[in-house]
Amino acid sequence: MEFRERLMTPEEVAERLAITPKTVRRFLREGRLKAMKVGRLWRVRESDLLAYMKGERI
Repeated sequence: MEFRERLMTPEEVAERLAITPKTVRRFLREGRLKAMKVGRLWRVRESDLLAYMKGERI
């Protein structure tokens, strides 16, 4: 069985953090929140978002 972690859009992350998608994209560019680019699109692993929310260094 293969495990695939959920990848979230900046809009989904913004909703979870109660901030704007623009702020999320700034965090991504600054490296404050770990993410990856899929083509031109940012994606955040759900586990990385949870670690960020817990205050863990990622």
